[in-house]
Amino acid sequence: MENLKVFSGTANQALAEKIVACMGTTLGGIDIRHFPDGETFCKYNDNVRGADVFLVQPICGQPNEMLMELLIMIDAARRAAAGRITAVLPYYGYARQDRKDQPRVPITAKLVANLLVAAGANRVLTMDLHAQQIQGFFDIPVDHLYAAPVMVKYLREMKLAKPLVVSPDTGGVKTAYAYSQMLGTGLAIVAKQRLGAAEVDAFSVVGDVDGCDVIMVDDMTTTCGTLCAAAKLLKSKGAKSVRAVVSHIPLTQVGIDRLRNNNGLIEELITTDSIPLADKEAGLPVHVLSVAPLLAEAITRIHNNQSVSSLFRLS
Repeated sequence: MENLKVFSGTANQALAEKIVACMGTTLGGIDIRHFPDGETFCKYNDNVRGADVFLVQPICGQPNEMLMELLIMIDAARRAAAGRITAVLPYYGYARQDRKDQPRVPITAKLVANLLVAAGANRVLTMDLHAQQIQGFFDIPVDHLYAAPVMVKYLREMKLAKPLVVSPDTGGVKTAYAYSQMLGTGLAIVAKQRLGAAEVDAFSVVGDVDGCDVIMVDDMTTTCGTLCAAAKLLKSKGAKSVRAVVSHIPLTQVGIDRLRNNNGLIEELITTDSIPLADKEAGLPVHVLSVAPLLAEAITRIHNNQSVSSLFRLS
């Protein structure tokens, strides 16, 4: 492990510190600051020549700045003759734009992949991509982890009386089905109609939710429009309680306000620490589960050229 070095950008240093603590080591020294005009400067304080370098940086908060910071970190490591550079992205930003669904729009998920490779990344470690096909945008190895084992362990410990997994939209049916299989529950689906970027009108439920402890499953939410609309509909259909399991929550102010004013429709929003919670999000019905042990084990296995597939299994 002496040839392994883990560095963190400024996007989520708390998670990076938890990761290295699980590995029994410390973060490498890196100096990241800005010139007066806003340009980013990066310098490694540790020798990385020939080292197996892992750079922890989710593309969140200020995604443009955090992405640029990661690219500069990769470039600096490459020019310092690092042996291998792995970009660790607990949250892969720009993943929602993964296809041309209307004329004259970009495919930013592919653009970010190109930028990471061009900067000098040799490998990518990420978790719960918005679309699994994004792995195919890379011509370098991608290790795609899932937060499901962490989430399911917590849900099992809750011992809900009558759990039922619900997909809040038709696009998440596959993920919701996987959760229902792991939890041994039934599956229901909420059909929705999006009225705008931040407005959703949920209008029907496929399945019986009467008297059930509903667990809505989604990969991410920013405005909580889908979750709140679905929760309102599920409650009207007789759901006993509604919880949401969401891997990433890059919340906007609209999403924060909706969670504060949802009148208890969503009893608990269960998420991971892939994205740090801001001070303004304090007091929300959010329960954060750490994925640091999962990422730490993945980094160790990648360094030792071992399989990471065992990390997908439930303990």
